[in-house]
Amino acid sequence: MPKDVLSRSPAAAPSSDRSLAPDLARGVMLLLIALSHAPAFVGDWNTGPAWLDATAKFVKSLVADNQARNMFVFLFGYGLVQLLAGQQARGTGWPAVKSLLRRRAWWLIVIGFCNAVVFVPIDIVAVYGLTLLVLAPIVRARASVLWWTGGLTLVPATLLLAWQSVVAQADPSTIAEIMEPTFAAHLLAGLPVWPANTVVSTVMVVPAMAMGILAARRRLLDEPERHLPLLRRLAAAGLTVALLGRLPAAAMAAGLWSADSAAVSWTVAVAHDLTGYAGGIGLAAAVGLVAAGLRGGRLTTALAALGRRSLTFYLFQALVWVVLFYPFTLGWHDDLGYAAALGIAVAVWVVSIVLADGMRAVGHRGLAEILLRRLTYRSSTANRGDAEVKPR
Repeated sequence: MPKDVLSRSPAAAPSSDRSLAPDLARGVMLLLIALSHAPAFVGDWNTGPAWLDATAKFVKSLVADNQARNMFVFLFGYGLVQLLAGQQARGTGWPAVKSLLRRRAWWLIVIGFCNAVVFVPIDIVAVYGLTLLVLAPIVRARASVLWWTGGLTLVPATLLLAWQSVVAQADPSTIAEIMEPTFAAHLLAGLPVWPANTVVSTVMVVPAMAMGILAARRRLLDEPERHLPLLRRLAAAGLTVALLGRLPAAAMAAGLWSADSAAVSWTVAVAHDLTGYAGGIGLAAAVGLVAAGLRGGRLTTALAALGRRSLTFYLFQALVWVVLFYPFTLGWHDDLGYAAALGIAVAVWVVSIVLADGMRAVGHRGLAEILLRRLTYRSSTANRGDAEVKPR
C-alpha cells in the first residue's frame, strides 16, 4: 500500500463511545483463527470424501493460513493506540502509560504460557506480550519509524513463515501426532517447546502490529464513515494481492498441482505468506466498510459482543480443542477428517457468538478480559474513570 496512506495524524483521539468496526473485526477474526487451528488436531486429513477434503484444504489455505494471524495482530496494534489515547485523555503521562503497557505485556506472557501448556501448543497471546514488552515505545513512535520497523521486519518474518510452509509441504505433520495419552504428560510436553516458539514468533507479528498502530492513529476503524475511499482502496488492494499471491499455495494444498523443485516450493510459500499480511489488513478494512453501512441488528450486536471478548473466546477455542480431540478427553483426533474439522471450527465460532451475546445481555465483560484488566491495573491509578476505552 502507498506509504502516505497511513502516515498522517500523530495520534488517535479518544472516543466517547465504543467503536463498532474493531469489535466486528475481532469477531470475524475468531472464525479465521478457528479455521486455521482446528485441522491441526486431526490425525488423518484424508478420511472424508476426497473432493470435500480437497475443497476444505483450498479454503483454509486461501482464507486463514498465515492471514488470520495478521488480522489478529493488526487489531492488537490498533487496540494499543486506543488504550494510549484513553490514558492521554485523562492526563496520564507517558512514563505511567509505558509502565502500564509493560505490566500488560508481562501478564499476556503469563496467560499465553498457561494457554500453550495447559491447553494447546498454538498460542499468539504470549507472542503479543513479548513483542509489547520489547517494543512498548513503538506505540507512540513517529510514522517513519513504524514504516521502517514494519518494512525491515517483514523480510525475516516472511522467510520464517515460508520456511515453515515449505517444511509443511514436504511433511504435513499435525499436533495429533504428538498428543500425549494423559493430561500430566500433556502438561510436561508443552514446557520445553514454549520459550523457543514464543521468541521466534515475535518477529512475525511486528509488521502487522506496526500497520495497526498507524491505522489507529487515523481512526480508520473507529470512524470508518469518514474514511470510506481509503478503506475501499485498502480492502480492494489488500484482498486482491492476497488472492493472487495465495492461490498457488491453496491449489497445491488441495492437491491440484505439486512443486517440482525447491525453488518453486519456496516461491509459492513466500508469495502465500507475504501476501497474507496484505490480506489481513484488507480483511480488517473490509469489515470497516461493512460496519460503516450497518444500522444495528441482533447479529451485528452479537458479533460485536464476541469481538469485545476476543481474548476469552480465543482461550475458549483452545479449551474446546482439548476437550474434543485429545486422547485423555473425547479423543476425536482419529475419527474426523479435514473437512469435518473445519465444520467443527465453524460450529465452535457460532457457539461463541451465542455465548458472547448472552454475556453481553447480563453485563459480563468476559473472564479473560476481567482477569487481564485487574492484573494490569492493580496498584495503578491509570484505570480510574476508564469506562469506555478499555484494554482489549
